[in-house]
Amino acid sequence: MTALEARVEGIGFWAPGLPTWEAARGFVARGTLEEGAPRKPSPQLLAANERRRAPQTVAVALDVALAACASAGRDPQALPSVFASTHGDLAITDYMAATLADDPRSISPTRFHNSVHNAAAGYWTIGAGSMAPATAISAGAASFAQGLLEALAQLHAGADAVLLVAYDIEASGPLGAMTPSEGLLGGALVLSRDSDGIRLRARMGDGAAAAEQGPLARHAGGNAMAPMLPLFDALAAGGDLALLQAGPGSMLRVELAHG
Repeated sequence: MTALEARVEGIGFWAPGLPTWEAARGFVARGTLEEGAPRKPSPQLLAANERRRAPQTVAVALDVALAACASAGRDPQALPSVFASTHGDLAITDYMAATLADDPRSISPTRFHNSVHNAAAGYWTIGAGSMAPATAISAGAASFAQGLLEALAQLHAGADAVLLVAYDIEASGPLGAMTPSEGLLGGALVLSRDSDGIRLRARMGDGAAAAEQGPLARHAGGNAMAPMLPLFDALAAGGDLALLQAGPGSMLRVELAHG
C-alpha cells in the first residue's frame, strides 16, 4: 500500500483525570493526573440544556473535537469529519435491550434517537453548523486505525484538512461480558495536507500490533478505544513510531516527525 501523509495541526484528548491534551502531555512527562479534574466532559459547542442531556459518547466526542479544532485554529464549520467508535453508546444499547425485553412500549424516543452509531457525528454537524461531509466508522479493535486511514484518504483525494474523532465509553449490563470497556476515552486530530504541524506518515502492513505500554496506554488501556493510545503516547512523548491494530493480521505503521 502506498504511504499516506498528513500534518497534525491540532489534538484533543479526554480520559479520567486527563481532561485536556495539555494534561495528557503532562501525565506522559511527569506521571501526574490533573488535580480536581472534572468527572465528565462538558462540550461547549452545545447549549447548556443540551450539554446536560447529551449522552457520554456525544459529550466526550464533541469535547475533544472542539479542542482539536481550537488547537489547530480551524473553523469547525468548515471541516469534513470522521468519527470512529468501537461500540457506540453501550449504555443506551444496554438500556434498549433490557427495555425491549421487559416493556417494549416504554422505549424512550430520545434514547432511541441517541442509539444510532452516527449520533455524535450528527450532534457535531448541528452544533458546529457544518454542512461538510461527516463519516461514522466502526471496525472493532481496528476502529481507530480505519478511521485514521479514512481521514488520510480524504486528504489524499483533495480535502485541505480533516477532523478525526475517536471515542468509547464504559460497558454496562450483560453487554459488559461480551464487549468489555472501562471508563471514558476520547481523542481527536485535525489533519491537513500542508501546514507546520507534526508530519505523519502511515502505511498498512502485515502482522499484529504488539500491546503498547506507554503511560496513556497503561492509564486508559481498559477502554475499547485503547488501540488509539500508542499514537497519542508517541505524540505526547515526541516518539517517532506507533503501530496500530488495523484488522486481522494487519497493522497500521504510523511514523512521526516532530521537527
